[in-house]
Amino acid sequence: MRFFRRLYDWILHWAETPYGPIVLFFLALAESSFFPIPPDPLLIALCLGALKKSWRFALITSIASVLGGMIGYLIGYAAWEPVAPFFFKYVPGFTEANFQKIMVHYQDSGFWYVFMAGFTPIPYKIFTIASGVFKLNFPLFVLASAISRSLRFFLFAGLFRRYGPGIKVIIDKYFNLLAVLFFILLIGGFMVIKYLL
Repeated sequence: MRFFRRLYDWILHWAETPYGPIVLFFLALAESSFFPIPPDPLLIALCLGALKKSWRFALITSIASVLGGMIGYLIGYAAWEPVAPFFFKYVPGFTEANFQKIMVHYQDSGFWYVFMAGFTPIPYKIFTIASGVFKLNFPLFVLASAISRSLRFFLFAGLFRRYGPGIKVIIDKYFNLLAVLFFILLIGGFMVIKYLL
């Protein structure tokens, strides 16, 4: 845990340098396929430091995260067997038990798995790689990633632009609950539409 804390602090320090947006891009890219620290803390720090650039930071994070998701998909699709032991041993949340659970009905529900992981705190990288392993339709995968990641990061940016630094306390305290609630409402909306049609 101390290692991850030091890594977290090292990432945050880039917000105080001119290289923050570049590091944000590569952090979001890496986190979507193998890196343990999400880009949210650096995105938040950059938004707090330059509120008028919040949309730009959200766009950088969204694009990089979707590209990173594609890398994760490629890992699962073309190189899973040799790299699986590394992921199971060193990537937090990436266990054989979790992976076996995801396998069930993945072709039927893969879009929603990716969408849920892309928006909520569930480790997104597990689902990007799983999508490649289980050969989820690639355009569908990219669509789920693009929508969910953009929603997540632009929501942060919008809240900071609207409410300023004071919103950080609320986000830190209630983000997990708000993300899950949003997802439930979204699924409910789709179910209603499907029923009506």
